Amino acid sequence: MKIESPHTDDLDLAIAASSFAALGSEQRLGVLRVLVRAGPDGLNIGTLGERSGVTGSTLTHHVKILAQAGLVKQARQGRSIICAAVAYDQIKSLSNFLLTACCADSTTACKDHDHG
Repeated sequence: MKIESPHTDDLDLAIAASSFAALGSEQRLGVLRVLVRAGPDGLNIGTLGERSGVTGSTLTHHVKILAQAGLVKQARQGRSIICAAVAYDQIKSLSNFLLTACCADSTTACKDHDHG
């Protein structure tokens, strides 16, 4: 699933919940962090496994869930499968989704933290 707009006002609650669910595994979150660090060129599946500590069918399962959520893409290059994080705007939108309404119902101003 992809978020159609980078603006958090347009972020549908169901889409956000689905995306957060995809990130709800420590291993999947670790895989995504490794891919974000790798940049747009991504990594082959073997290197991704080495760096994330997740290998074999478990890695395949987690990458599939991240791909279904629109956070990761996979492409075959020769005999290799390359995985890359592709939804930087979506990841940022998910963070903003939580922070946009920060302190909205509070009687005191948000002084102790910055929203970036």
